[in-house]
Amino acid sequence: MVDDNELNRLRDIAAPAPAQDAKARAFEAALRAYDQENISAVTQGSVGGLRLTERAQKLWSEIMQKKLIATPALAGLVALPIAGYATFHLLREQPPKFGGDEKITETLADKPAAVKPTTAQPKPAPTGLEKDKKADADVESRDATDALVAPASPSKSESTVAGGAAQQESATGAPRQDAAGAGRLITNIAPPAPAPTGEFALDGTTSAPSTSRAARMPAESKLMVQPPSTLPADQMQPQPENRDRIEDFKTNPVHAALEDPVSTFSIDVDTASYSFVRSSLKQGYLPQADTVRLEEMINYFPYDWKGPESASTPFNSTVSVMPTPWNTQTRLMHVAIKGFDVKPAEQPKANLVFLIDVSGSMDEPDKLPLLKSAFRLLVSKLRADDTISIVTYAGDAGTVLEPTKAAEKDKILGAIDNLTPGGSTAGEAGIKEAYRLAQKSFVKDGVNRVMLATDGDFNVGQTDDDDLKRLIESERKTGVFLSVFGFGRGNLNDQMMQTIAQNGNGTAAYIDTLAEAEKVLVEDASSTLFTIAKDVKIQVEFNPNKVSEYRLIGYETRALNREDFNNDRVDAGDIGSGHSVTAIYEITPKGSGGEQIDPLRYGQASVDNGGVANAGEYAFVKIRYKLPNEDVSKLITTPVTSANEISSFDQASTDQRFSVAVAAFGQKLRDEDATAKFGYDKIMEIATAARGADPFGYRSEFLSLVRLASALGGNR
Repeated sequence: MVDDNELNRLRDIAAPAPAQDAKARAFEAALRAYDQENISAVTQGSVGGLRLTERAQKLWSEIMQKKLIATPALAGLVALPIAGYATFHLLREQPPKFGGDEKITETLADKPAAVKPTTAQPKPAPTGLEKDKKADADVESRDATDALVAPASPSKSESTVAGGAAQQESATGAPRQDAAGAGRLITNIAPPAPAPTGEFALDGTTSAPSTSRAARMPAESKLMVQPPSTLPADQMQPQPENRDRIEDFKTNPVHAALEDPVSTFSIDVDTASYSFVRSSLKQGYLPQADTVRLEEMINYFPYDWKGPESASTPFNSTVSVMPTPWNTQTRLMHVAIKGFDVKPAEQPKANLVFLIDVSGSMDEPDKLPLLKSAFRLLVSKLRADDTISIVTYAGDAGTVLEPTKAAEKDKILGAIDNLTPGGSTAGEAGIKEAYRLAQKSFVKDGVNRVMLATDGDFNVGQTDDDDLKRLIESERKTGVFLSVFGFGRGNLNDQMMQTIAQNGNGTAAYIDTLAEAEKVLVEDASSTLFTIAKDVKIQVEFNPNKVSEYRLIGYETRALNREDFNNDRVDAGDIGSGHSVTAIYEITPKGSGGEQIDPLRYGQASVDNGGVANAGEYAFVKIRYKLPNEDVSKLITTPVTSANEISSFDQASTDQRFSVAVAAFGQKLRDEDATAKFGYDKIMEIATAARGADPFGYRSEFLSLVRLASALGGNR
């Protein structure tokens, strides 16, 4: 029998700290044991002998048979030291081998299906086409600027995938096919083995191995290879409840011009939908249909439409009629509006209040940390005599920074850096406090704007969208406007954002990356902050003599009644400095044979009597607007005649063709009937040919999203 003193000494021995190479050997031993347990045929490369688990059981059995443990109490006392000793004994008795001839077999099921092994070969000089493709790929690296924001910790499932990919890659070359076939790949393991990282790191680190295939794959490839839904049930992690609130709407129907010749809507310069769609696709799934608002997709991009000559006329409109790429029997009526671009020297002073949500739900890397980095970018854009205030809200609202000149940049940035999350969401109190500070430092004939940044609902105080709408409407009469910036997923109240931004004479944007923050708050700062016209409405009357049917593409949530057009009390969208707005109608020329609605039996005579004025016009476009400090609207009209026609789609301008490609993509994502037979490849073809100069890479990024959608949804 073993002496009790020996057992006590064994119990008190401190386990030595494992060395890095010991952890690597232990990890390789575990892989080899798994291989031996799951591969029965020795001829496929498995080493003979007992599995590691069997050896541990055998050793434990021998210890028990020698009756080293006499009582249950003593068993609990020494179990842990003996288990540690057993593991140490096994590793010392049969250490992992790292010779150049060592081979480990893997099944194809363990490899990411969409990733093909490549061998290191000298690359030929790129051709012109390859350079274009490389430019597309380089755009996807725009998100590298997001390094300023800490990334979210990978889930266990994601770490497993990345770690597995790392182990499947040879250190000296690509996997090669086993001579025996059977769908197995042989990988040479070259010494020395790297220390395990990711989920498998024994010291608790979570860094991903830099040499892994998963680390080198483009982001979209990783998403397509391992979408969350393909993980085995035992590896799936509980998913947080998705409480995003998105307004549902029905796609605009086809209207008969004879019965309903007038279309009326408010303009929309928001861009939130495009960013939301991009976020969904890059996370590996097609977006929900109601998150796709076509006008926001189209208007996300800058276009070089012809603008007005002076600020006295705040914008100019250009109308063109061209063939429809997805339907040979219809045409597109393309309405392009360009706002006057205020020059930097003419920009009025800005009085901005940052209203920042610091509730507990903002404690995620793509929320408050990203928000703080975004507003730091905006501060760097402002001029020294502009004014900034900061209000936060969680359980209640509080003023973090009283009105401060932008010249005191360090003070402002320090206040932003010190923001911390916690509490519920008293949005109503925050809005009231923000408007109070805006009035306190109000700039006459300047920009007075509250900039709300949030991830979701207001759950303290007024939480109903209609109540918030009335609150915002009453405050906008004072000359203080409001814009909304959404962050994060799972709790985003997009419906509330749209409501209060539209009624606050502001814009709504969704910021999912630091690159998007730079676009919205730096590159597009003039159009985001400086309003040149408010309550802008569009009304189009179609001539039944020329047009049988029409359909407005997008703007479903901005529809107005016909009588609202001339009612100056009805609120509508605003145009900022340099803003471009695009609206596209699909029209069916009379007699083309593409009609979807049967003609009326008793209505034809009224339009075929030969005495109708302006019978040669396709339509009559009317735009009504107010100047920022006025309450009476003005009218701009444009007749659409054969002079506006473009004979072929290829003869349309680059910007026109690209905007049509975006419109087709949005309809495809919404699975609309119009583009059911128009594949992603056709959209890709149009957008690629119309990419143009693309100085910021937005259009190249769009091409990558079309590729992602095609892979996720099939090229239908």
